[in-house]
Amino acid sequence: MLRAMHAPDTMEFIVEQPAPRLDRYLCERSPDRSRAEIQRWIREGHVLVNARLAKPGQALKAGDRVQVSIPATRESAIEPEPIALSIVYEDEDIIVVDKPAGMVVHPAAGHASGTLVNAILHHCPELAGVGGVRRPGIVHRLDKDTSGLILVAKNDRAHRHLQAQFKARAVEKIYLALVHGRVEPRRGRIDAAIGRHRRHRQRMAVLPEGQGRSAQTDYEVIAYYREATLVEARPLTGRTHQIRVHFASIGRPLVGDELYGLRRDPFRLGRHFLHAHRLRFRRPRDESWLSLASPLPAELTALLHRLEE
Repeated sequence: MLRAMHAPDTMEFIVEQPAPRLDRYLCERSPDRSRAEIQRWIREGHVLVNARLAKPGQALKAGDRVQVSIPATRESAIEPEPIALSIVYEDEDIIVVDKPAGMVVHPAAGHASGTLVNAILHHCPELAGVGGVRRPGIVHRLDKDTSGLILVAKNDRAHRHLQAQFKARAVEKIYLALVHGRVEPRRGRIDAAIGRHRRHRQRMAVLPEGQGRSAQTDYEVIAYYREATLVEARPLTGRTHQIRVHFASIGRPLVGDELYGLRRDPFRLGRHFLHAHRLRFRRPRDESWLSLASPLPAELTALLHRLEE
């Protein structure tokens, strides 16, 4: 319940019922704000609990006093760029793009421009700031050299709706991957926790139980070749580099994956063979199911033809 002051840039609450997390508590009382934005406020010191700095996951007790000083809206430092996009689907709430290999999703160290976000902001300027300034509209990611379907939210309501679907594992993601060697059995699940590699911080790794985050990938063999296997992979969780790490962990790294596989690619592909092939989710607008597909890019299809020959 909102009490006392409520100037445009300030909110104050007295907690009436215990709440397990501060960020969730504030999300429920500020439905027009994304959880990512509220977590940023807390981390940056704009939220006090009983006049003390707080943490997003802090539990609240009845009677706690929560004060929020809403920071001024930040202008995005990301410049819109007129980069061509292959848009598979678009409505008032979302854009689904068929991302090419080689395109980084959002600006980061070493990639200040030429990213998917730069292109999206040019296509849809009102998207700036949705879900956070640094990654506007982004609800999931694809690695630089992974091609295929990526879903972007155009407003905060859609962003929250899609995030909830990903968290509930309600979004179906199907990838096509070519891996070295023969995968047996033809169907299975790789269930292995993933975390940051202890020595090589740019890499992820399978870690002992309790030391990494739970990760599961279902797979089914599509075709066997002399030296490789084409699989359909369905990640049930969304860990960084999950499919690449999981197949490398069973001795079947992705073709062309220099980070987790062979240093020299015998197939001379020039990228790793991983493509986000299908995406199925509920539209934020009306909860109807939407199923989309992206065909394999020409360079991946050409490699399969070579292997068939």
